[in-house]
Amino acid sequence: MPTYLITGANRGIGLALARHLAERQDIVLGTARDPGAATEAFEAGVEMLELDVVDAGSVDGLAAQVGDRPIDVLINNAGVYNDKAGLEETDLERFAECLRVNVAGPLAVTRVLLPRLEAGGKKLVVNVSSVMGSIAGTRNGGSYGYRASKAALNMVTKTMAVELAPRGIGVVSVHPGWVETDMGGAGASLQPAESAGHIVSTIDGLGATDSGRFMGYAGDDLAW
Repeated sequence: MPTYLITGANRGIGLALARHLAERQDIVLGTARDPGAATEAFEAGVEMLELDVVDAGSVDGLAAQVGDRPIDVLINNAGVYNDKAGLEETDLERFAECLRVNVAGPLAVTRVLLPRLEAGGKKLVVNVSSVMGSIAGTRNGGSYGYRASKAALNMVTKTMAVELAPRGIGVVSVHPGWVETDMGGAGASLQPAESAGHIVSTIDGLGATDSGRFMGYAGDDLAW
């Protein structure tokens, strides 16, 4: 029975992924800054761990909570979309926060869990990115911090894929679609459960040759 660790599993896409995997009897470890308040995840059968991805002590503490359990798939889902402003109104503190959470966070979490991934079977890291991080696909202004953070996360994905290949660990970036969550907003084209189902099906089909890809939730290649 494979083990998945999902950051930010207390709401939105992370919660939907955790529910989907738990329903098919996979072992699911979820994280939240306040795991005690993650009642929906707990009720779905998810073991919730405490994690703040931008706190070094908390990241180190995650490794202690996981212990010697192997992890087959790490899904770096925790993220923020905190400023949709244009150039002149962009808040630089929020811009920096976006980079800390969306880029440095997944890097730190992956690094601390490398021994557990090496002990797993699937040995896969899935970074939840966004088509808004596609440089070639950008057609609109605004949302500087979020766009830059997801483009940077894609570079982290590609670099990790190259570096970790000798250790048998694959790394991919996945765009979950426009999902109706607190982050995605009302009127989005996908419900969380629908996006989660597609993402899990895509993960199930990934092999060693897929490492380093940037793809949509259904497994289609996206432009960097």
